[in-house]
Amino acid sequence: MKNRFKMIKVLILFIIIFSLSIVTSMNKEEMLTTNSQVVSNKKICWGIKREENHKQPDLGSTNQKILEQYNGIAMGNHEKKYIYLTFDEGYEAGYTSKILETLKNNQVKAAFFLTAHYINTQEELVKQMIGEGHIVGNHTVNHKSMPDLSDGEIESEVMQLHKTIYEKFNYEMKYIRPPKGEFSERTLEISNSLGYQTVMWSFAYEDWNEDKQPDEEKSKNKILNNLHSGEIMLLHGNSKTNTNILDSIIKETKNMGYEFKSLDEFEK
Repeated sequence: MKNRFKMIKVLILFIIIFSLSIVTSMNKEEMLTTNSQVVSNKKICWGIKREENHKQPDLGSTNQKILEQYNGIAMGNHEKKYIYLTFDEGYEAGYTSKILETLKNNQVKAAFFLTAHYINTQEELVKQMIGEGHIVGNHTVNHKSMPDLSDGEIESEVMQLHKTIYEKFNYEMKYIRPPKGEFSERTLEISNSLGYQTVMWSFAYEDWNEDKQPDEEKSKNKILNNLHSGEIMLLHGNSKTNTNILDSIIKETKNMGYEFKSLDEFEK
């Protein structure tokens, strides 16, 4: 009789242990498949607060911390007068050839963040960018706000463009700029898991509206007055103003003791 009770206890214990192992396994699987869902998807709209006297701007300590937690960058070393020049281009407005000519004449390397539309309609310009040593970055296929997309949609937006660039130009992209300057912890985590480093900026201004282009002299002064060490400068390639003042901006920036660097040379 005693042996029978012992056998029943052992059997019950076995059933309990087996059941717990199944539940644990299921929980692990759930964590693996929904990991990005437990990371915050609160939309962060990137912004900066400018400082005077060429001091580094305030990027917002919380947002900057979140960005850097996932290997993102927005501003470099405060002790080195380095400028990292970047352009965003969703489409060609007729100015990029002149921009590339100006960069070449001044021996400056820049990064161009491009969408699928640009890449599919301006292959010669993209080829020129790569051939002249500039960086081509991922600005996603359709320029949609990434926090609004599902995990699968984000991966598609990023990797379809990655594949297109690789197949057309045998070029492997590694930097991404979130469309509209909007991201979340979830989107940063996904981008990072896809092998990409997110690149934001520490200077930008309202230069993208072709129908309302800013005054050239005022724009030039704004750019030069806000130069700071470690600056990641964002300009839009569809801006006539930027195109016309770029040569003098580069020359005067250098005269002020700053040095233009590639993102590949970025220093924190």
